[in-house]
Amino acid sequence: MIKYSEATLLKKNHKEVDPVFQKLLTELDGYCTANDEALIRKAYDFGMKAHLQQRRHSGEPYFLHCVEVSRILAELRMDMPTIVAGLLHDVVEDTGITMEELKDNFGETVALLVDGVTKISSLKFQSKEARQAETFRKMLLSMAMDIRVIIIKFADRLHNMRTLHHVPAKKRPRIARETRDVYAPLAHRLGIARIKSELEDLALKYLEPDVYKDIAKKIKLSQEERDAYIHMITEPIEAELEKHQIKAQISGRPKSFFSIHNKMVRRNRPFDEIYDLLAIRIIVEKVEECYYALGIVHSKYMPVYDRFKDYIAMPKINGYQSLHTTVVGPDGRMVEIQIRTKEMHRMAEEGIAAHWKYKEGVVRAESRFEQHLAWVKELLERQMQEEDPVDFMEHLKINLYQDEVFVFTPAGDLIKLAVGSTPVDFAYAVHTNIGNHCIAAKVNGKLVPLRTELKSGQQVEIITSKNQKPSQDWLSFVKTSKARHWIKKILREEQKAQMLEIGKEVLSKFLKKIKLDIDSPQFLEVLPKLGFTSVESLQAAIGHGDIAVDQIAKKLFPDQEQIPEAKDSFFVKFLKRARSKGGIRVQGMNNILIHFAKCCQPVPGDRIIGYLSRGKGVTIHRTDCKNMIKLYEEPERILEVEWDIEEKQRFQVHLSVLGEDRKSLLRDITLGISKQDVNIITVHFQKEDIYARGNLNIEIQDLQHLTKLINLLRKIPGILSVERVESVDESTTP
Repeated sequence: MIKYSEATLLKKNHKEVDPVFQKLLTELDGYCTANDEALIRKAYDFGMKAHLQQRRHSGEPYFLHCVEVSRILAELRMDMPTIVAGLLHDVVEDTGITMEELKDNFGETVALLVDGVTKISSLKFQSKEARQAETFRKMLLSMAMDIRVIIIKFADRLHNMRTLHHVPAKKRPRIARETRDVYAPLAHRLGIARIKSELEDLALKYLEPDVYKDIAKKIKLSQEERDAYIHMITEPIEAELEKHQIKAQISGRPKSFFSIHNKMVRRNRPFDEIYDLLAIRIIVEKVEECYYALGIVHSKYMPVYDRFKDYIAMPKINGYQSLHTTVVGPDGRMVEIQIRTKEMHRMAEEGIAAHWKYKEGVVRAESRFEQHLAWVKELLERQMQEEDPVDFMEHLKINLYQDEVFVFTPAGDLIKLAVGSTPVDFAYAVHTNIGNHCIAAKVNGKLVPLRTELKSGQQVEIITSKNQKPSQDWLSFVKTSKARHWIKKILREEQKAQMLEIGKEVLSKFLKKIKLDIDSPQFLEVLPKLGFTSVESLQAAIGHGDIAVDQIAKKLFPDQEQIPEAKDSFFVKFLKRARSKGGIRVQGMNNILIHFAKCCQPVPGDRIIGYLSRGKGVTIHRTDCKNMIKLYEEPERILEVEWDIEEKQRFQVHLSVLGEDRKSLLRDITLGISKQDVNIITVHFQKEDIYARGNLNIEIQDLQHLTKLINLLRKIPGILSVERVESVDESTTP
């Protein structure tokens, strides 16, 4: 390898990078003062020297990437600190430059922006998911403090995607997938359409290259025909607007490759059968002219029913404003037409970046700026305590992908929700306590199940009960991250309380067995040896299954080979006989050594586990049974099991049903059950205000049979919820 002197290498790098830097200066011309240019040149020299020894996968100087990032930021008309931070965004992460050096040379603002973009390289994480989650968490935190951080990150990712073909092939799918799943939706959420569309198309290029090439080829082949068609449809509109003295800019273009691909997948149609591939944009001067132009468009072409959207009166959650209508153009082809003002267009293309104004060295945020950041701050408030990185990324993606429906409270207040949201999502959007105690809902005055999908324009009323709590079943249908967060939080708190109680009970029985008190010196002395600072923390760990009582016994009796009452010849013999490579095969309820737990009532299809019970043989539990934590007190009694049952065998299940109190409700329920070849063992219903709540004990064949029955019951008019529940019979515990 040829080694160059620093002077020679600097000259060589300047030769390759200077032409791009000159383009950057040209882009800045018009809003860059002499002092600004001097600062930009200083940052250029500083960054060039810092990255002098580094090359990209393409063989080009690494610093060329930094200059290209600044060019993208200049195209967005960002302020000088952002442009400078773009030039220097990698010097802390990839070179020996410190934050203090950066601050001393370029000021605190630039240093903070660079710090916000820098990945968390110095920390150690258990997994790639944890690293990714923490990187995004830090980025969002920095973004909440200064939105320019994420705009720099977008520019960085966009140039990386433009040059992804130089990256080793095995790395491209991961980078493209992250771009598609997080960065593009985040750009959309912040309204930066020009970046969002290019990121999506580039991600498609590397994730589905054949699809991308096919669409690109067909778009190119149809360009001449498309241009002629656009002229055909816009000419009469343009003439009519001119006749009414409305100044307008009219342009047409094909939709993005990513958008076209989504339409093909969603409609299960080939490219040639996707007719609404064109989007025509009409840009006028005033808001009132948008509606006038809409009238002209509809007078020339037939509008498509239910394809009109007024995002001017009701802006999208990212601030986007425009009128959208789809019309039937010449030759019966559908065309989407967007109508907006120049200011709306600037906001649509640049989004939150357009809120930043640079004038005489002063940056100021516009009045709507804080509204764009409200969701970021709300997300961070809920997620800063979230320990699971997978959960964090799930909540982040839910927030990024959601489109909106608009519904109203009984008082007429407008609530924006994600598409597909339910009354439970609505309840949490109004107030956390309303969500936590939501028992039923009325939509346009009619009682509906809590899993009902809401539509724009509906009025929603939530009915609460102080005895109601979030259900695990809610997680199967809620759409908003706020609802999911609070449901999981309440369920976790309940589980922790249960674990603590179980731990207390297990520890109490154990200490009683070995004739020790909970406050005895001998017991308290082993707490630190076990890694606990208090009795309560030990109890919680026992309840959670993190530590078994035999581990405590070993610390209490280190010199004894066997702890008191630890030996049980029956279990030793049974374990030796019963344990096998495949676990125990459940042959049915007639086997005297195997029976099914009444507490959780497992059925074929459920995930199960066996517990070796004294005098009962093996008891089969569902793995999510509330008693499993207690069973793990003695892990040596836990056995692997698998289903092997007779075809005609039946299993008992408890169902809880909530419905509108109406005539013949019970008859409709029992009739529906009987049609599914299900035997009803017991049924009990009682009236609660305007509702009827019932408990059913039935016999079914397997999980598929049960799921089919539950879905049928949920379709009965007046039924609000149907849930599988565990037995409340305390005598059924193992």
